[in-house]
Amino acid sequence: MSDSPRVLFYGSPDFAVPTLRALIDSPWRPVAVVTQPDARSGRGRRMQPPPVKEVAAEHGIPAIQPARLRDGAAIAQIASLRPNLQIVAAYGQIIPVEILELPAFGSLNVHASLLPRWRGASPISAAILHGDAETGVTIMLVDETEDTGAILRQRATPIDEMEHAGQLSDRLAEMGAALLLETIPDWIAGGIGPEPQDSERATRARRVTKRQGRIDWSQPADQIARHVRAYTPWPAATTTLGDSTIRVTAATGATESVNAEPGTIAEVGSVIAVATGSGTLQIQRLQRAGKRELSAEEFARGVRDLAGLRFGSEDD
Repeated sequence: MSDSPRVLFYGSPDFAVPTLRALIDSPWRPVAVVTQPDARSGRGRRMQPPPVKEVAAEHGIPAIQPARLRDGAAIAQIASLRPNLQIVAAYGQIIPVEILELPAFGSLNVHASLLPRWRGASPISAAILHGDAETGVTIMLVDETEDTGAILRQRATPIDEMEHAGQLSDRLAEMGAALLLETIPDWIAGGIGPEPQDSERATRARRVTKRQGRIDWSQPADQIARHVRAYTPWPAATTTLGDSTIRVTAATGATESVNAEPGTIAEVGSVIAVATGSGTLQIQRLQRAGKRELSAEEFARGVRDLAGLRFGSEDD
């Protein structure tokens, strides 16, 4: 066996890119990447490669894109690469046991939470939505079920009260890449004892859907403010004003209540104050569908008699 293992990297979205770049610039440069198939996106619905594929192409690293990783052809192709270490970061498919059994040094996953809290597909949004004071990254062993493998290392970080999911994801992606590079040599040398997760403390973060972005104005203002942060930039925290769909991109909750139906715009100034189920939501920035993002003052200048109007849901 060579001094450095043959590394195979699994990942797809932007979150996985810092880990891939870190591996490329290290002794653990991947021999190939496994990523999701190209998909249609954007206004033109053009086929777009996953970010991981684009980075791999920049560095001359081949990409494998099976629609189903469980297919026999995909398993045979991966086995032919003879990996003895696999690294996973937000790949998007469950890796079958036939593949997990290939590498002598196992499969390590970079996960964006302090496991066992927030197993699953959307741990960053879940941490913000539930008001967690901190989150972090976990380097763990991959097993046959989602995010249940033994923990190798963790690193915590506070969640800023104004930080949205996109910003936190960028921070955690860089943290995870750095922690992985610290972990690999100790793991290969046998210096880390895997710690099983306490399943009784586990919570699950289910996959976010576009519908979940819709604002429920009957909720308390603090909860709606977390909703805005948790679903920015995707799927976006949305509401309606007349026939227009509006994205709320920055907001905070205030305890002062107004005697108005939830969703009613109570005051317009440097912020747009909106009645909620409890307290008022102070909107700093918002955006009409297809238009540029505006400050509250800029938005108000474009709507006559905004105070007294009511934001609704897309189901109204």
